[in-house]
Amino acid sequence: MIRMTDVFKVYANGTKALKGVTFQLDKGEFAFLVGPSGSGKSTIIKLLTGEIVATDGSVIVNGYDMDRIKLRKMPYLRRTLGVIFQDFRLIEKKSVYENVAFAMRVVGAPNKEIRERVPYVLELVGLESKVKAKPPELSGGEQQRVAVARALVNNPSLVVADEPTGNLDPARSLEIIMLLQKINELGTTVMVVTHEKSLVDRFSRRVIAIDGGRIISDRLDGYYNYESE
Repeated sequence: MIRMTDVFKVYANGTKALKGVTFQLDKGEFAFLVGPSGSGKSTIIKLLTGEIVATDGSVIVNGYDMDRIKLRKMPYLRRTLGVIFQDFRLIEKKSVYENVAFAMRVVGAPNKEIRERVPYVLELVGLESKVKAKPPELSGGEQQRVAVARALVNNPSLVVADEPTGNLDPARSLEIIMLLQKINELGTTVMVVTHEKSLVDRFSRRVIAIDGGRIISDRLDGYYNYESE
């Protein structure tokens, strides 16, 4: 699913964002990637989605070598990878149904498949009664559930959630992580990127901790040892 081997990333302004990062996330795993602001989490997300390439080292995502991937292959990679953002990134003028269906249309899914898949995914995230609502009519937690549905609708093998609870209160944050656990139990590999120590502490899951561009801990017991902000 994800294999990063001795990855370095130096930006044009000289910032050394990653300094030899190595970790692997296998099929069916659930892991938190944690660390304070500026630790390198966002750089890892950008490497996984192909927004940037590594300065040195190897990044493999779902079998694709991100250093050598051809532009014409990027849409195929992105069908296997669902990304959930902190700021939701919903289209405000479109309904819940249309926001989720749009993710299928951009990859060329046929209308019949869209009509079958979208209601299933909305039911999975508990929004079957909100199909006609538009994002401004929803709570923050409901909007994030739409974002989760959109990430799932193309049936990706891997979901990366980038600070998915950053704009939510503690109760809604817990709901979103529990939903991602449910998705993982259905067979999808999940990586949640966060700096919320109190949230991670509630789950006995693998925790990969990064600080200063280096992996400082990789444990299976839900513990990590940097000071939360």
